[in-house]
Amino acid sequence: MSEAYTGGAHQAAAPLPTEAEQRSANASVGELLGEVTKDLSKLMRQEVALAKAEATLSAKNAGKGAGMFAGAAVGGHFVLLFLSLALMYGLAALMPIGWAALIVAVIWGIIAAVLAMKGKKEVQKVKGLPQTAETIKEIPPTLKPGEQTR
Repeated sequence: MSEAYTGGAHQAAAPLPTEAEQRSANASVGELLGEVTKDLSKLMRQEVALAKAEATLSAKNAGKGAGMFAGAAVGGHFVLLFLSLALMYGLAALMPIGWAALIVAVIWGIIAAVLAMKGKKEVQKVKGLPQTAETIKEIPPTLKPGEQTR
């Protein structure tokens, strides 16, 4: 036993400083701030790249879905067209075809007017992005910690 007896207590060896601790002890404040700025810039670039990748994928999926909805809308349009023609010819058995066509056209005019009024009412309910606008207003004060925020 080469160690001296210390009364049963073992003294723990001081842990070696980590690389970050050594760097912070030897670097100036300017160098440390430069590293923080560089790291923050790198982080922002990576976040923007991630957002672009996610947006691209979402846009592709949305485009496919929109194409499918457009195809369904065309199919639905043809269904309504042929049902309207069937109604017109069915009414033509009871009256002249001109009057039958006019009745079908008036029915579709009424449907269009009701849908337009309901659509206008829904569009007037749109408020934009109030929560996003509010949180964006909070960003500049957050970046200035010395000032009080609202």
